[in-house]
Amino acid sequence: MSSTESTMDKGAVVAGYDGSEEARKAVRWAAGEAAARGRGLVVAHVVGFPPVPEAVPGGGAWPRPGFLEAGQETARRHAEAMLGDIAQECRRAWPELTVSTRLLSGRAPDELARAAENAELLVIGSSGLTALPRLLVGSTANELLHDYHRPIVVVRTGEADGDRKVVVGVDGSETSREAIGFAYDFADRHGRALVALHVWSDLPLEAMAVTPTEHDRELIEERGKPLLDEALAGYRERYPDVPVHRVIAVDRPAHALAEQAEGAALLVVGSHGRGPLRRALLGSVSRAMVHHAPCPVAVVRHHKERDYPKSRG
Repeated sequence: MSSTESTMDKGAVVAGYDGSEEARKAVRWAAGEAAARGRGLVVAHVVGFPPVPEAVPGGGAWPRPGFLEAGQETARRHAEAMLGDIAQECRRAWPELTVSTRLLSGRAPDELARAAENAELLVIGSSGLTALPRLLVGSTANELLHDYHRPIVVVRTGEADGDRKVVVGVDGSETSREAIGFAYDFADRHGRALVALHVWSDLPLEAMAVTPTEHDRELIEERGKPLLDEALAGYRERYPDVPVHRVIAVDRPAHALAEQAEGAALLVVGSHGRGPLRRALLGSVSRAMVHHAPCPVAVVRHHKERDYPKSRG
């Protein structure tokens, strides 16, 4: 990306697009969010080509001169047409939105991360046709979700319209606090209620021989309430119009998060944490949320310089 493009894209919402229906939904979600934030939208498509081998096994012939170049040119023209179509679709739906496109070549996670280096938000679909499926499978997904320093939203399919809640996982860590700020800001901008979820367990639930009694639950809520109060402190003053529901659950983190996220507008989790949600936000549970949550999922990393604006209006 040129320095000019990098400057133009600063603070924009960047969306990955590969022509699939899932990616199209992600771009439209990104367009709506960019419009709500008063930011520009950048739609990026990554074209990847296999390297030319140094030798052909079995003595096979090399591709004829110009063969690979012709294939690349055809792919680029197709990609440019796709980008043009989705950009026009977004401009029609959001006439005031500034929409630009980027045609990139290389490894999908590297190029998307580079395109979104100065972005406010990176948005990707839950699956796709070409580059994007690899973003959400195995090491490439981990590469972006663990290393990209700004928030990423993975748009799930099947979300419905209406007044829906925003759910955020709370564990008392700095990363969790970043997630809370992101969730509050999103809820405030879109007029949503916020559900702050804390999952309590000193031991793995598999080690619990019996279901917790009502007395146990009262003790758990008594211990969990100060953590939630401390984690949410200050945000009520910043966002006085956001209704907040505190939930303390005794459950497996993935199950509790998925249950609360049913019918939600957005689920927000930190990229890592401590305490009960640490496993949920580092390993298989976070991947489960990205792949299987019933709503869009925002993954937020701790960033020292990030701050969230006060409530508008």
